[in-house]
Amino acid sequence: MAAKLVLVTGASSGIGEATALRYGAAGAHVLLLARNAERLYGVAHAIRAGGGTATAFPLDLQVSEATRDTAARIEAEIGTPDLLINNAGAGRWLPLTETSPEEARAMIDVPYLAAFNLTRAFTPAMIARGAGGLVFVTSPASYLAWPNASAYIAARRALAGFAEALQSELKGTGVAVTLVVLGNVDTPYWEHNPDSLKNVPHADPRLMPTLTPKQAADAIFEGVAQKKLFVVKPAAYRALFVLNALFPKTVASQLRKASKKARAASD
Repeated sequence: MAAKLVLVTGASSGIGEATALRYGAAGAHVLLLARNAERLYGVAHAIRAGGGTATAFPLDLQVSEATRDTAARIEAEIGTPDLLINNAGAGRWLPLTETSPEEARAMIDVPYLAAFNLTRAFTPAMIARGAGGLVFVTSPASYLAWPNASAYIAARRALAGFAEALQSELKGTGVAVTLVVLGNVDTPYWEHNPDSLKNVPHADPRLMPTLTPKQAADAIFEGVAQKKLFVVKPAAYRALFVLNALFPKTVASQLRKASKKARAASD
């Protein structure tokens, strides 16, 4: 990784921070993008303290023009990333009637439009040199639907659809596209999005254990290294996705029951 330039969005905490640290430890020059400047500079310091290289770019990814300007600055001052990891995400898991139009739009801005803008900015140069990698980090909501998270699920499906379309569109160009689907991860996300956790369908922790940020980062790192198209963690979700494709009504019924159980436990 010593010659690699890796850009990570949402790098100030949680999965993004752990992923940035993982690539920094492997010798990459890590470009860090996130809104919280203080935390972002802290992550950059931690990477450098470990002997790595990092550059922080505080940025609100909801602002499309600022995102494009930052991408242009990175291109001009540092170069085209070898790997772009679109990890930033936002949004509460709420019923439709409790979700404002502004909040629904924000969930489209990040993750989907943020990922689109950065990917659109860097992909032409990746294609021109015949090498590069794009990573999209999403949740099981990209493939499953349950009550009380409608706007979140819609935004995540947009992100997954974008990634899957690019896998076809960029085939043969030298640009690899990896879609990473992660289950519940123990991050500050739940603190930043109050009232969401109670809408997470109840699952058997033996089959769907909560991941640590490090486990999530390792899944991303290893999936990219192996040039996988699709990474799923915990692996049990793969079986659930297949069941949903074959028996959608049955899976939907079970998800509704699991959602009710989760809300009842939180009351």
